[in-house]
Amino acid sequence: MPSKNIYVEGINEIPVPMRKIELVERKGIGHPDSVADALAEEVSKALCKMYKKEYGTVLHHNTDETQIAAGQAMPKFGGGCVIDPSYILLVGRATTNIEGNKGDIRSLPCKPVALKAARKYLKKTFPNLDVDSEVVLDARLGQGSDDLRGVYKSSKVLANDTSFGVGYAPYSITDRLVLTTEEYINGKMKDALPETGQDVKVMASRVGKNITMTVACAMVDKYIDDVTHYKSAIEEMYNKVNEHALDIIGDEDIKFKLEINTGDDYKRGVYYLTCTGLSQEMGDDGSVGRGNRCNGLITPYRPMSMEATSGKNPITHIGKIYNVMSKLIAEDVAKKVSPDVEVRVRILSQIGKPVSQPLNCNVQLVSATEDKKLGKWKQEAESIAFDWLDNVDKVTDLIINGKVRTF
Repeated sequence: MPSKNIYVEGINEIPVPMRKIELVERKGIGHPDSVADALAEEVSKALCKMYKKEYGTVLHHNTDETQIAAGQAMPKFGGGCVIDPSYILLVGRATTNIEGNKGDIRSLPCKPVALKAARKYLKKTFPNLDVDSEVVLDARLGQGSDDLRGVYKSSKVLANDTSFGVGYAPYSITDRLVLTTEEYINGKMKDALPETGQDVKVMASRVGKNITMTVACAMVDKYIDDVTHYKSAIEEMYNKVNEHALDIIGDEDIKFKLEINTGDDYKRGVYYLTCTGLSQEMGDDGSVGRGNRCNGLITPYRPMSMEATSGKNPITHIGKIYNVMSKLIAEDVAKKVSPDVEVRVRILSQIGKPVSQPLNCNVQLVSATEDKKLGKWKQEAESIAFDWLDNVDKVTDLIINGKVRTF
């Protein structure tokens, strides 16, 4: 087996799920930062498909700078209105024209492709948002620099940056509670409670065996008649989310406490009421990379990369490929070791060097006790890491086909 600079080590320390304190957050699909992430990724996937259809391969692009500027709204019980649309700027670099065999230059419809993908996602995901009148969509996709586009012209897939990706596994009970709670609120629960919007934020604090989970959920005004209705909707949401959480906890020795919309003040008439179910309608801006990491969570007690995963090209951009790959490696290694072992993966590239040949791929097996199986686990971890690095195209295909999350 040729070297890929893979270093596997055992770390004798208490894994995060066993420590006294743990914080985990998820910004739901309707949070402005998540909307920006999603649109950047949808645009990237649409460009990938257009490039492959026209030229059989993905051309250079990065659409990871999408910005959302909040609008203004006047929500009220029974239904208010948006008075100033939010503004969404799809911005980044793309291959906007290409030279043909005869030296002719062909322009590519990058902006129309981007705008169509963004509109389609918004309409499909946010049923209370009138995309035609309550959002202003703009696209600014310019040609990329010669040096980065040149990376694509190599016979090998070369890294476009000296950067790193980070991942860990398995999820802790706190991780699973946060992730599945948001997915439940924005999934099955919507049929019973259309009053709840898509802008949901979930934060969990675990102290020992006690978990307090705080949920902020934008409520949709047109489905809520008055204060009494608002309170009953929150109460019904509490019961459903609490029951769902207890199902996730199961037999684990966890004391669970749930709080919803703690910013409400019924005495002063303050309610988390929106027209669209999105806080971007008034007062909340959004940017790519300011929210969830590619495992869907924000985890200050775990290793994290500051790189935005969404919108980066899935061929050469390490900020995307290595973040996704690190997570995949960690998950596969976690299946081979004890459930009490925390797996951490970090992969570092060098610009211009093959993506399949990192400068450093470090896999850490974190355990509170010395385990006699560590030698075997190290060999398995190295083999798993080698296999993923040797098949980078698998990661690319998973990303383009939407088989892995990026936020």
